[in-house]
Amino acid sequence: MPRGSLMERGRTNSMETVAAVLNARSRYRDDIRIICDAGALDPALPGLVTVPAGLGKNARTRAVAALLRDFGPDIVEYHQQLGPAAELASGLPGPIHVLYRHTRIKPPGNPFERFRYRARLRAFDHLLFVSEAATEEFRADYPRFGGSVSAVCNPIDVEDWRGDVEDRDPLILFVGRAMQEKGLDAFCAALATVLDRHPDWRGALMLGDWEKHEAWAAPHVRALDRFGDRVQVHRSAPIAKVIELTRRAAIAVTPSRVAEALGLTALEAHAGGAALVSSGRGGLREASGDHALYVDPPEAPGLAEAMLRLVEDPALRLSMARAGQAHVIAIHSPVVRTGQLDDLRARLLDQRSVGSVSGQPTRSPA
Repeated sequence: MPRGSLMERGRTNSMETVAAVLNARSRYRDDIRIICDAGALDPALPGLVTVPAGLGKNARTRAVAALLRDFGPDIVEYHQQLGPAAELASGLPGPIHVLYRHTRIKPPGNPFERFRYRARLRAFDHLLFVSEAATEEFRADYPRFGGSVSAVCNPIDVEDWRGDVEDRDPLILFVGRAMQEKGLDAFCAALATVLDRHPDWRGALMLGDWEKHEAWAAPHVRALDRFGDRVQVHRSAPIAKVIELTRRAAIAVTPSRVAEALGLTALEAHAGGAALVSSGRGGLREASGDHALYVDPPEAPGLAEAMLRLVEDPALRLSMARAGQAHVIAIHSPVVRTGQLDDLRARLLDQRSVGSVSGQPTRSPA
């Protein structure tokens, strides 16, 4: 896991949650070692292997490298951080090195960036993304990596999130970082329109990374102060509070302006039993399929129109909530996604074995 990851139960971020869900159900789970920073009072999984928290980047890299040499793994999966992961992979011959990206790899803005990314990417035998959309975007930017890239969509443990679709509060929910790219400003403006028209409805905002983005976000959130306690604002709330409100909200909105790698908040909304309004950008359409109202561009007028449609049509709202929940159970369950990841692991090991016998290289150029 990347630097700063504690894998603390109840406080895992989306990346840590995905790793915990997948590896807890893996057929290889008895042979998996998860390396993270020390400090979790209640670890999300048993048997975590830790390095001291607060180490500088270079010191942490050395500490992780020493653990990996002791373990002698067949496969190393590096979650997210490209630079430190590339350094580790380059210095550890032998294992199959997989970069597991939970967000997109930024398209190169100039030839220098392309060269720098290529140099780092050469360290890996395989790149794993959380959606086909992110995979195809990467292949377009780095076509010579085509045979060494695949996707396993994020899972959602529905039983952790499931709410009764028949019993919902008149509540519209936003969950995401307090950033412009997540569409927070557009959501706030659209929510005001809906609440003005429907006094019996309420809103809730679950805002991540508030401390980093307060200067930009605060004016948009303050514009909702006139609704008083009809709008709840939770800043950097624990996952338990997010689950609580997701189980109760009749409508959830994911108005991201960027091409999301997948969009775990969309999966969570479906699992919780909310009807969803989504921008559909990037992997968000893979998350929801036909079970969201899509608004693109995700700006206030279109979002308000979609939200009003769901508020004013209870039958549509209920049918979308039912179908969305059934969709994630069938398509995004941990059983399905863990099986895909384990099959990929087995395939990489088979390919390495064949390559070793034939003498062919197994690492593709970038």
